[in-house]
Formats: sequence, C-alpha cells, structure tokens
Amino acid sequence: MPPLVVNLRDIDGNERFTMEELREVLYKYLDEELVRLTISNPRSKTEAAKISLRPVLLGGKLVFQASIQQDKKVFHRNFNRQEAVEEVVRWTESYRQLEIFSEAGQATVLISKKGKIGIKEKKAACCVKKPDLSHNRKKKYILQPERKVGFLMDLGIQTQEGKIVHAKYDKFRQINRFLEFIEDILPQLPQDREVRIVDFGCGKSYLTFAMYHYLKELKGYQVHIIGLDLKEDVIEHCRTLAGQYGYTGLDFCVGDIASYQGMEQVDMVVTLHACDTATDYALDKAIRWGAKVILSVPCCQHELNGQIENEVLAPAFSYGLIKERMAALFTDALRAQILESKGYQVQVLEFIDMEHTPKNILIRAVKKGKAKDSGDYRRLMEFLHVQPTLAALQDRGKDDKQDA
Repeated sequence: MPPLVVNLRDIDGNERFTMEELREVLYKYLDEELVRLTISNPRSKTEAAKISLRPVLLGGKLVFQASIQQDKKVFHRNFNRQEAVEEVVRWTESYRQLEIFSEAGQATVLISKKGKIGIKEKKAACCVKKPDLSHNRKKKYILQPERKVGFLMDLGIQTQEGKIVHAKYDKFRQINRFLEFIEDILPQLPQDREVRIVDFGCGKSYLTFAMYHYLKELKGYQVHIIGLDLKEDVIEHCRTLAGQYGYTGLDFCVGDIASYQGMEQVDMVVTLHACDTATDYALDKAIRWGAKVILSVPCCQHELNGQIENEVLAPAFSYGLIKERMAALFTDALRAQILESKGYQVQVLEFIDMEHTPKNILIRAVKKGKAKDSGDYRRLMEFLHVQPTLAALQDRGKDDKQDA
C-alpha cells in the first residue's frame, strides 16, 4: 500500500519554498473541487481570527467566497480564481498556517516568523465531502421553515400551507436566533423541577410563544412562563392564542415591570425591546430574584443622552447623532458591568444583523456567583457624570436592606 503522505518536496526545516511555488499549489487546488481553504494563526491580534475560502457558483460563474471572521462578526468577499490566489498569498504574510481540503488532495502550508514557507501535500481522504457550490447554502433552523407551527401561522409568519411569508422571513430568522441563545444556556436551567420564566414587555409575544414551544414541545421541559405587557388588547389576544394551542403553563398578564409581584422565584428573565429605563427595572427584578439566566435586548436608551458629560469627549459629543449612539453603548456597557458586580458572567452579543435593525445588542447574563468589584462601573459613571437607573435601583435596594 503506498504511503498516504506525498510531499511536494522534502521539507527539512532549512529549505525555503518561494511565493511562486506557493502560487502553483494554490492554482492546483483553487477550482470547483475545493472543499475549503482555511487561513489561521494570525501573527497580530488586530488581524482576523480566521479566514476561509470556498467555491461558489454566482451567475453561472465560479468564484471563491472568503469568509473573514473578526470581532465575532463574519464578512464576505468574492474573488475570481486569479484574485483569490493573489489575495491568499497576501494574507499569508500575516498568518502562520494555511490548510487546503479538496477532492483532489490536501495541503498544509506553514510560514515561519522569518518568512520561510513549508508545504506538505496528502492524498485526498476517501470521505471528503463534495463541495456545495450554491451561493446561499440552506440554513439549519431550530424551527424548520417547512414544518407547520400553529403560533407562526396565527402570527402571520407562516402560511396555512406551511411556508414562511417572504415579508416575514427576517422575523422568522430573529425567532430562530433567539432560540439559539436559549439553546446555549439550557445546561443552566433546572431539569428536576418546573422552570419559571418571566418575559417583561412581551408585546405580541412572537418570542414568548417560540420560547414555550421550544422548551416544552421540543425539549420536554416543565415550564411556567409569564408574559407581561401594558397593552390590554395585546395581552387578551395572546391569552386567546395560548388557550387555542393548549399551552398550559403559559400565562399573560397586564402590568408594569416596576410594580410586578407575581413570582417570588424566577429562573430566567427575558426582556426584549423594553423601552429605555424599563430594561433597567427588568434587570433589577432579575438581580433581586437571583435569576440564573437573563436575556435582554435593550431599546431606546435615552436616559444617559441627557446626562452624559465629559470634557475630553466633548468634541465627539458636539455631534448629536454620535452622542446619542455613544450614550446608548455606554448605557449597555454599564448594565453589563453592574450585572458582573452581582455575580453574573455577561456577554454582549449581536442579536440580528445591523441591516435589519440598529437595536441589535443582546445582553446574556448567567449567574456564576463570582462578583466583580463595583468600583469599575462607578469610576466609569463618575468619568461620564451619569447616574443610570439600574445603578440607582441597586443602591436603593442596598439601603432598604440596611434599614431593615
């Protein structure tokens, strides 16, 4: 049986391959048989963490689509064959490793600190998967788009035939993205008892119904979910739908977040697009309950825009739009810091693409018990001359405990 590894040349550590020889290897593999090309191990933290390349048929022409992963975002660019080869050569100046997987074979390229290039080739593995050349590969959703779901039909997202309404596809993707965030935190939820969840500012409850369907119908959890909103007609409609579906354990109430007293113990708090300081009241409730998980998508962060003041940042604040956006970002940064000071592990994530809505930040917090020094966020508050509602609510709660 012939050896599996076939070297392009013997690599002894001292031999140096030229850029022209690297180009030859790239031209050899960059065709319709390419499965993927991955560039990794950047020399600088400012570079993208990883770059991958795959063949795509676009308008009947073969191009190579680069996916550039940077700062938890992925950017795409398309190149013809010659452009792709030259771009990969350019990228290798900033990276240490290049791997190629193709139906024709495999190759590994290593680039040393001094620019020496080592190239090894292997025969193609017997189980290499044939590349998918479609531009838009089918996305795997938690809720399958072709499977009928009652609440999706009644909320106008899915037709009676089981197809997603074209104009509602962004909403369908948003629902699935939200369920992916829940899927990540499933290990944090109790499995030996009923899971208690409160959804503050539930509105039409697209995501509330999806959350119940996913946890109860698909995952088999025992759940009690309460959706809270100020609009009586909306809540009444949601109650009607929940009754039609037989969703026991899904209740809807009319009420204000700040004064809600319906539960004494809550495992997860959800607050999606609760306007301005309503988010702060929801986060304050979650902290006081000791909720294990918090999922919050803030909205309309106006409060700090009227307070924020700093001599150094004054030139930037002189532009209203920039001041508004910076104030919104600082609002969410302070919320995250306050949650960390209460023992939560916090991630600030992109909920959906910016092209759909600028209100796309999701704060995901999981109770870990390791509190962070509150001095960090208090120094930031002092620097910006702001007093956010969540900080005030937490301080008030501390004072109430001391008085008691």
